Amino acid sequence: MTESPSVDPLRRLSRVALAFLLVALVGTAGYMVLGFGFLDAMYQTVTTITTVGFREVQPLTPAGQVFTMGIILVGAGTVFYLFGVMLEALIEGHLRNHVERRRMDRRIARMRGHVIVCGWGRVGCSTAQYLSSLGKTIVVIDRDPERLRDIEFPHILGDVTDDSVLEAAGIEHAQALIAALDSDADNVYVTLSSRALRSDLVIIARARTESSKSKLLRAGANRAVNPQLIGGRRMAAFALQPNVAEFLDVVMHEDSLEYRIEEITIAPDSRLAGRSLTDTALRRTTGALLLALRTSEGRFIANPADETPVHAGTILIVLGTPAQLDAVRAQAVG
Repeated sequence: MTESPSVDPLRRLSRVALAFLLVALVGTAGYMVLGFGFLDAMYQTVTTITTVGFREVQPLTPAGQVFTMGIILVGAGTVFYLFGVMLEALIEGHLRNHVERRRMDRRIARMRGHVIVCGWGRVGCSTAQYLSSLGKTIVVIDRDPERLRDIEFPHILGDVTDDSVLEAAGIEHAQALIAALDSDADNVYVTLSSRALRSDLVIIARARTESSKSKLLRAGANRAVNPQLIGGRRMAAFALQPNVAEFLDVVMHEDSLEYRIEEITIAPDSRLAGRSLTDTALRRTTGALLLALRTSEGRFIANPADETPVHAGTILIVLGTPAQLDAVRAQAVG
């Protein structure tokens, strides 16, 4: 019994275990035909194919002897090969890896509200690290096993353009997906597949060129981001307005400052819905600073006037401490 060396040892183990079971069933059935009882037939089969050979349960006829020789030749070879494959799997760590993979799959299946990062390059790694610092749960997908060798996040090795890989990453229950693959074509494909699987999923796609942004948006991405363009603009901002740029950087990305900028959406049943900013008295009751708001039509209003109305679906962009932001959030949702 031979297998191609390229076959996964775990797959070979399952195949040879099935072969062992079939030999045992055939042997048991054969001895029962020769007049053995079920238990005696099974006992005779096991002692024969394992070459233990304690004793024969009952004298064998010439036909029984020929049948036993056949069982020995086929069954013993199967048993020895089974032990060899098991030893190979244990030595090479395949069983341990298989157990760890199953444990990780179960962990991913239980996740809710996580973020899927497609592509573990520089952009994907930086994105995941920042999301993790905010307490978000991450699942990483990449096709290169070397990239995932020492990764700290739950991950899946596979082609992210395959819908089954996205489903294994828990796209059904994910909050967002970040397409950070190396090519714009792959990012477009992943965006199309993800949007087809989840119409309400937040999809942020990497665009290596400005011309790709419109394609990604048409494919279903909520935002298309060019990291090189953003990096260049930030460098220019630090050169021209270093204090403004550093303040925004600290507020958005570091823990050394107590204040944070967050976006908070007005819920339909919020006590703020349908009232003006003067009536809501957000600044007086929460202490937070309203920097801007985005209307349900998508229009930004910076430093909104007191008479500006607030409707359900309006997004507030607020600066404040965690406690102040929690107070605004409490009013926005109920």
